[in-house]
Amino acid sequence: MMDFSAPPPRSDLTSRRIKSFLLSGVASVLTLLNTGFLSGCNPTQAQGGPPMAPPVSVAPAVQRSVQQSDEFTGRLDATETVDIRARVGGTLEKVHFTDGQKVTKGQLLFSLDARSYWAELSRAKAQLNAARTAAELAGTESARAGKLLAERAISQQEAEQLSAGARNAKANVLAAEAAVQVATLNVDYSQIRSPITGVASRAQVTAGNLVAPNEQVLTTLVSQDKVYAYFDVPEQTYLRYAKAGGDRKPPVSMGLADETGYPHAGQIDFFDNRLNPATGGIRARAVFDNTQLRLIPGLFARLKLISGTLGEAVLVPERAVGTDQSKRFVWVVGEDKMPQFRPVVLGSLNDGMRVVTQGLKPGEHVVVSGLQRVRPGTPLNPEVLAVDEQGRPIEKPPAPPGRAPAAPAKTAAAASATKP
Repeated sequence: MMDFSAPPPRSDLTSRRIKSFLLSGVASVLTLLNTGFLSGCNPTQAQGGPPMAPPVSVAPAVQRSVQQSDEFTGRLDATETVDIRARVGGTLEKVHFTDGQKVTKGQLLFSLDARSYWAELSRAKAQLNAARTAAELAGTESARAGKLLAERAISQQEAEQLSAGARNAKANVLAAEAAVQVATLNVDYSQIRSPITGVASRAQVTAGNLVAPNEQVLTTLVSQDKVYAYFDVPEQTYLRYAKAGGDRKPPVSMGLADETGYPHAGQIDFFDNRLNPATGGIRARAVFDNTQLRLIPGLFARLKLISGTLGEAVLVPERAVGTDQSKRFVWVVGEDKMPQFRPVVLGSLNDGMRVVTQGLKPGEHVVVSGLQRVRPGTPLNPEVLAVDEQGRPIEKPPAPPGRAPAAPAKTAAAASATKP
């Protein structure tokens, strides 16, 4: 029989002690990890409380007197644009301008080889002289025939034939004169001149090339003293301006892409005669003086169409306005810090502030930053921003980056756990 009361061998005791030590070390490490994880979490969440309210920036809706205006985008175009083509064919002899040069009306631009046209003009003049000589002879014979017919020296038929010959000779003179005019025009067309005062583009054809009539564009001229700005006006806006202005031309201001505000003043001089059903707008054109020659066709332009003074109006920052399909809305935060979905009716845009005609009262706080954090029925942590004299919110500068927190010192238990 085995003696169970005998102590276990020494080797078994050593093995049990090693296992007990390892198990206690693992338990210590798990305790430290669990404590560190909980310390990095939100205390409220660790205790099972409600989540923290998301932070947002709000600004009050302001009330002030504004000027009724609408802003659009468009493109500049020249008041006069001419593609220069040759009206007669021939070899190009010389280009009389440099690329990009300012030219005046009537200035010579291109010269074609006109020797064949001069020869045709000489032939036409010679035919004209021959026709005039023949007409004089026919007229003399017709006059003599009239006298002979009175004396019954010739028959009536011969007199009529001579009279008809004189009339045909006069018609031949007119035809010869027309041929001279055509030949003269061809000679003139061989010297291609500028029809307007403006700036020339580059020459598309160099000297020595054969030019065909009315085909290739030799260069393009654009005027500079005035420019047009074309833009599309929505239907409701057009109806409002047409009702208020009548035949009066509304003033419009313009700014380029690198300019602040709208420093250029002009006026509307044209509304198209029909509405574009695809866009729901009507094409409008404004004209501006270009005394500084800075406005060139094709530039992007920002335009503000002014209709008059609206009076007192409620305004909010443009970025606070959201779109829900066809509706516009803002999020209003009250004293209970709960977001309220508020549909609004909008008016014009004034320096980044949007006029609200319906749905909002002055002084109500609207969310301007953090709109993506707003959830219906979830309280917010609003930060009220200060506003400038125009009612625009003043953003706070970002906080400087802080130092990284120092690593916690190892505890004695952790140190002992890392020992082998």
